[in-house]
Amino acid sequence: MPAPDLVTAELTLTGRITTASNATFLGSIGEAAVVYKPIKGEKPLWDFPDGFLAHREVAAYLVSEVLGWNIVPRTWLRDGPFGEGMVQLWQETDPDQTAVDLVAADDVPETGWKQVLEGRDENNRRVALIHEDSQALRRMAVFDVVVDNADRKGDHVLAMEDGHRHGVDHGLTFNSDHKLRTVLWGWLGDPLTAEELDGIDRVSDGLNGELGRDLADLLTAEEIATLAARCARLRSAGRFPVPRGEMPAVPWPLF
Repeated sequence: MPAPDLVTAELTLTGRITTASNATFLGSIGEAAVVYKPIKGEKPLWDFPDGFLAHREVAAYLVSEVLGWNIVPRTWLRDGPFGEGMVQLWQETDPDQTAVDLVAADDVPETGWKQVLEGRDENNRRVALIHEDSQALRRMAVFDVVVDNADRKGDHVLAMEDGHRHGVDHGLTFNSDHKLRTVLWGWLGDPLTAEELDGIDRVSDGLNGELGRDLADLLTAEEIATLAARCARLRSAGRFPVPRGEMPAVPWPLF
């Protein structure tokens, strides 16, 4: 029996993720498990006034595909039980792996990890926010800069069994103002690799072709122009940026 069309086949809801800030449902299309976020369930945000968060999630997937690093799971717009919304293929993570963590400040590993910041927990104990020093997370950090991700929490990094890392929850992206808030600050000022620079070039080139045409249905002209400018600025600098501006550099909560 052929696989169902993910756009037109029936979307059946199986549960709701109650911890999400916007209406988020688990569902299935045939045998494919999916996440469904209806536009009607989005809460208005003062700093993202243009367009829908679902459109930004799909735009993030399109940029991820052009980068070629498989960061964002397949994501698309379609109708569902509560109207049009974003649908994304569900990813089963490895419970024995952690890509981003909060540990005691004295327990930061000497190798294989990057420390982002240090603070104190509710019991006044010193803790450190850390993340893997891996190619997969470097790529995700580049992606976040390109799309100006304002909400890269630790739980938005999915650790897969094969070592791959997916990023999810990209509704707060593509603002025309600088709003980068991420837990992936471990490579501040480090040079970008040739592979990372090539990925940025693919996005820049794509904005003059198919990617640009596809994004025009999802984002404003100003947001697309700002995306192009971010790519050019990052390509010219050739290194990971450092926090700037008055906005917090990390999301809250961190997870």
